[in-house]
Amino acid sequence: MPGPTTTATGRPFTRAGAPSAAPHKSTRRRPFSTRRGLVILAFMLPAIIFVAVFTYYPMLAGSQMAFRNWNLNNLSNTDWVGLGNFQKIFADPNFYVILGNSVLWVVASIIPQFIIGFALALWLRRKFVFRGVYQALIFFPWAISGFLIGILFRWMFNGEFGVINDLLMKAGLIDTAIPWLAEPGTAMTAVIIANTWYGVTFFAIMILAALQSVPDEVYEAAALDGSGKVRTLFSITIPYISTTLALTVLLRVIWIFNFPDIIWAMTGGGPANQTHIITTWMISITQRGDYGQASALGLIVMVILLVFSAFYLMAIREKKGARS
Repeated sequence: MPGPTTTATGRPFTRAGAPSAAPHKSTRRRPFSTRRGLVILAFMLPAIIFVAVFTYYPMLAGSQMAFRNWNLNNLSNTDWVGLGNFQKIFADPNFYVILGNSVLWVVASIIPQFIIGFALALWLRRKFVFRGVYQALIFFPWAISGFLIGILFRWMFNGEFGVINDLLMKAGLIDTAIPWLAEPGTAMTAVIIANTWYGVTFFAIMILAALQSVPDEVYEAAALDGSGKVRTLFSITIPYISTTLALTVLLRVIWIFNFPDIIWAMTGGGPANQTHIITTWMISITQRGDYGQASALGLIVMVILLVFSAFYLMAIREKKGARS
């Protein structure tokens, strides 16, 4: 059997007549040297210094306040009190009411945010006229300050001249104006509605970005197999982006738990602490000058979120292991 023909340069031809590829040359990684390490460190040093000065130092300084009698009304006595500030917090009956408010604030906000944001992302993934305009309108609220959103909704829910009461009365749903922000039950409802409106955009952005990664061929194959929209959603779309959904929910839980802007702008934690969450309560304690107790509350928030994140990530890992 005749051997392969060669070109003028001596490279062999393949059967198709094209010259074969050159022999693969193994690429070796550059050896790590002290000089290279110093260069990398020099580039990273400004960022390390910035984060250390403006993040970790204030965090450590604030943490040590939690164990001292640090009160602006009496700076001559900043003695070490150990767990005294924590004992005051846990002995305060308002703490457990506010902790329950915090859980309600997170759960009641994140469920409608997730559902509405998911629906918007599915809708925006479709191709239709002026889709870019609709995306800009939906994503616009995320660019506005949360405190400004709170002020806007405070006017909307005003019991005397708010637009919410006006619309409900014109629709015949109520006969008299509702004092939304003055009643304990309706005040929490009002701030949750405002937070839901504000946070839907975050889920829409994140989920839409994840949906863009799902190949169209997968949907085409599902359509050929006779899969309906509901089955495609639960059998293809959600499993495909499940990791993004899980991490997005985790980030949003952490964000909402630490998000006092809307509540502080709308109610300031009132009436009678019924809309206070831990972070708004921490602001009110800081305004009284008790930085020691406020710092202790900050550490409690950090511990709660760390424990929740650890159990949440463990549950996700176990669920993935069970599927595989």
